[in-house]
Amino acid sequence: MAISLDKMMGFHHKAMQVRTERMEIIAGNLANADTPGYKAKDLDFQQVMKQAQTSRDHNLNRTHENHIKGSMKASGEVQYRVPHQPDTGDGNSVDVQMERNTFLDNGLRYQAGMEFLNGKIKGMKKALKGGQQ
Repeated sequence: MAISLDKMMGFHHKAMQVRTERMEIIAGNLANADTPGYKAKDLDFQQVMKQAQTSRDHNLNRTHENHIKGSMKASGEVQYRVPHQPDTGDGNSVDVQMERNTFLDNGLRYQAGMEFLNGKIKGMKKALKGGQQ
């Protein structure tokens, strides 16, 4: 029986890619916290993952081996964040404290995802080695 790495880790790998992209967007927000007119951006993680799952399910249910396999989007649509604070007069919508908290939360979830994937890989290595030491 062949081992399908895509079935085993594909969705989790996609989640790591989205979390990485989200970290870059949030870092950009923080870097532009003092830029007049800058509008804070973000990704809707749940929406992007739902799109990835739909795309993956569609690709797994192909009817013929010669059909073209679509690829998962590298990212979702980057959207402007709805400001949680009143405009300070310069048009900048970055809430530094909220961005820091979001960055930290996303980073912790990224780290948890890495640990999960690490466990999967270790389990696969152990299974491949079998009884060998």
